[in-house]
Amino acid sequence: MDFIEELTWRGMIHDMMPGTAEQLKKEMTTAYLGIDPTADSLHIGHLVGVMMLKHFQRCGHKPIALVGGATGMIGDPSGKSLERNLLDEPTLRRNQTAIKAQLSKLIDFDSDAPNAAEMVNNYDWMKGQTFLGFIRDIGKLITVNYMMAKDSVKKRFNGEGEGMSFTEFTYQLVQGFDFLTLYETRNCKLQLGGSDQWGNITTGTELIRRKAGGEAFALTCPLIKKADGTKFGKTESGNVWLDPRYTSPYKFYQFWVNVSDEDAERYIKIFTLLDRETVETLIAEHREAPHLRKLQKRLAEEITVMIHSREEYERAVAASSILFGGGAEALKAADERTILEVFDGVPQFEVGRDDLAGGVPFATLCTEKAAIFASKGELRRLVQGGGIALNGTKLAEADRPVTPEDLISDKFLLVQKGKKNYFLLIVK
Repeated sequence: MDFIEELTWRGMIHDMMPGTAEQLKKEMTTAYLGIDPTADSLHIGHLVGVMMLKHFQRCGHKPIALVGGATGMIGDPSGKSLERNLLDEPTLRRNQTAIKAQLSKLIDFDSDAPNAAEMVNNYDWMKGQTFLGFIRDIGKLITVNYMMAKDSVKKRFNGEGEGMSFTEFTYQLVQGFDFLTLYETRNCKLQLGGSDQWGNITTGTELIRRKAGGEAFALTCPLIKKADGTKFGKTESGNVWLDPRYTSPYKFYQFWVNVSDEDAERYIKIFTLLDRETVETLIAEHREAPHLRKLQKRLAEEITVMIHSREEYERAVAASSILFGGGAEALKAADERTILEVFDGVPQFEVGRDDLAGGVPFATLCTEKAAIFASKGELRRLVQGGGIALNGTKLAEADRPVTPEDLISDKFLLVQKGKKNYFLLIVK
């Protein structure tokens, strides 16, 4: 496989320095990608860069994931209008360990292959640097005029945000020093990153040229946005994380299965390993019958299996069927975790187990034990109109006894009013 050809058809190249393709054809090349360690999980915004590293390794080259322990203590001005929060070393180290565990699902760190991946932390070589030593050895090589010409710096000086601190202004020198260090210690000749990193990356190539007399290269991917121009990877509840503690596999799956047709055509190329022929066939089939959402379903399957597991994917599909046509059978088969994930955010009521002993009339349960309906009269009218369901089955009688036998996972009752209003009764 040819790395540049692979990324080109996938729409994953934004800028590339002349000579990059020739370098990759010449020999097994080492490249690095910087990762922000300010959380103990990656989110899907990181995935474009991670997929670049994965393709790089698949094409026979050696990837390095650089965790920015030192730069995480500074803050990167690129694409931001405010300084980021700074972290202490124990937090950064904990985050690094968690991030490596996530990356290990996607990239080979552990084999004895010559192109096995490495993870490094720039704090390890920056912590011994003195201010005077750094400005003497590095600062003198890059002019202020050169640094000021970078777009990321110009934007901040032209009134975006609250200006730029000296700390942030020096960021491109620190990132350039990372590239120089990896060039000298690991023969790393290529840096990968998002298009907003182009200025910082090319400062590194310039530093390598001036300090080491060597040649290095840069390749960036486009920043991913949704077709409507809004930010990719955000939902109403925030980032879509790779760690199931923060975003459940069900919600992760739901994010991908609900993307627009236009976005699905781009994302299937970027976020899966499907080959070109398979992708083009899927896109053609989807355009023939978009209502089947075949493209979104395959995208969600590929990426959920890759990040979580086949088992978690199948669980997410089963959970989805509860809301979309699975009815009583799907509910009956669901476990506690699935019920809580699917109905997270719907109104919940606690009911005592003793209240169900001997059977309690549904109308009494939903007005006196749990205030789902304002009155029994309202409830009866809705039941007569066929507008109420219990555990996925339409209710025929308002006073139908509800017993412990009705419980889902021996704990839940699901009341549905109309098509979209759900109420979860938790029996304790």
